Amino acid sequence: MSTPSSPPPGASPQPRPGIPMPGSHLPGAQAHHVPADPNRIRSQVDELLAELGERPTPGPAENTETGADITRRARILEQAHEVLVDALATVDKI
Repeated sequence: MSTPSSPPPGASPQPRPGIPMPGSHLPGAQAHHVPADPNRIRSQVDELLAELGERPTPGPAENTETGADITRRARILEQAHEVLVDALATVDKI
């Protein structure tokens, strides 16, 4: 016997209003409608890591060029991290 609030047989249950879904706290999480494609994610991360290039040769810490390189590398790693976080948020919603 079904009640008026029961979903029809075979219907997938919908989340209850007010219950947060995994990853819903992330900025732009509502835009994730397409499941994560592992090959696309891997290629994006590989492209970003390729931008890192070779590690710079160790030198004096006060070298301005070294500081700029560290900042550039940190930004690239942050972008790669965002790609992975976005992919994980998509996977959490499946």
